[in-house]
Amino acid sequence: MNIFVNEKHLTVEDNITAYEVRDIFKKDADVVILNGFIIKEDFILKEKDKIILIEKGKTPTKGELEHLLVSRHTPKVHEKVKKACVGIAGLGGLGSNAAVSLARLGIGKLVLVDFDIVEPSNLNRQQYLIKHLGMTKVEAMKELILEINPFVEVEIKNEYITEENALSVFKEVDIIVEAFDNPEAKAVLVNTIFSKKRNKIIVAASGMAGYFSNNTIKTKKINDNFYLIGDETYEAKPGCGLMAPRVAIAANHQANTVLRLIMGEKNI
Repeated sequence: MNIFVNEKHLTVEDNITAYEVRDIFKKDADVVILNGFIIKEDFILKEKDKIILIEKGKTPTKGELEHLLVSRHTPKVHEKVKKACVGIAGLGGLGSNAAVSLARLGIGKLVLVDFDIVEPSNLNRQQYLIKHLGMTKVEAMKELILEINPFVEVEIKNEYITEENALSVFKEVDIIVEAFDNPEAKAVLVNTIFSKKRNKIIVAASGMAGYFSNNTIKTKKINDNFYLIGDETYEAKPGCGLMAPRVAIAANHQANTVLRLIMGEKNI
């Protein structure tokens, strides 16, 4: 009989029960989910039943987690995602949210660059927790990502991006998520990369302040190597601050654009 255990296809004997499967494949599992529902009593399994076995607080093996991701992404998507290397320039509201979404995708490698520390004011829109206050953003984000998916390779660089180091900092990556708050820093990164390394792609964002309509935030293809996300109108200023919902919308436009580029979709 064919069943699925933690999304992996297995052949087992007929009339086997859910708890017998647990005892064979993950004896210490605290939670048994059968076809989407937690069970509190044993059941005889049927053809193509799906069992998820969870040991509370225990990290799945790399193979288990990959099977679970593939079940959501499909093998075609996951194979490309896990080979990708993406750089994130700035780990504030945009960068921290984009980094988390890419980590949840199971991206192969993230190169995280920022020179700042986590402050209380960051908690209104950035992915950090109270325990991260006072930490460098790169260290805090690496810690958070490894709690989400410990098999994502994370390289951190506690650096300020300049014309002199921009290329070397992102030398390994194919796609850069530009996530700076400072317009001058944005310009330095974009101009430096495109003047010296035209084969890299930058996914930038600008214009997501306030609590205006969700639908005004759009993704625009400027050219084959430059994509810009935002509403092109509302910048941060007194009375029009940066808040979690619209910042996260823009950040996830960036993450989804990165995913589409990885999958070869250039007509955003």
